[in-house]
Amino acid sequence: MQKNKYIKYTHISERKFREILQLFCADLTSTQIAEVAKINRNTINRILQLLRKRIVEIAEKESCFEAGEIEVDESYFGAKRVRGKRGRGAGGKMKVFGMKKRGDKVYTQIVNNCSASELVPIIKR
Repeated sequence: MQKNKYIKYTHISERKFREILQLFCADLTSTQIAEVAKINRNTINRILQLLRKRIVEIAEKESCFEAGEIEVDESYFGAKRVRGKRGRGAGGKMKVFGMKKRGDKVYTQIVNNCSASELVPIIKR
């Protein structure tokens, strides 16, 4: 088995990792990726979490926007339904805040909560 240079301490080959990455880019759910790649869903969830964190790291290095019309929104990523609470309060959801300049760049950042006290400093950057 070829060693994976992208994720350390994993028993997944580089070829299999690239397949998972392709399926992630095709916007499949973790359950669908697990079925196609024949890998445990929990392993897929861990890999996708690492991919999302890396995407955020790269996005944060890029500069913010210049003057112009910018759209902002927040979104919640994670399981559709976890037993117990529903919607925004459901456990295990990752809150992501995004800004997009029309026809230009997109900036995203993971936030702890979507309150004004946390979002306004991000917007003012």
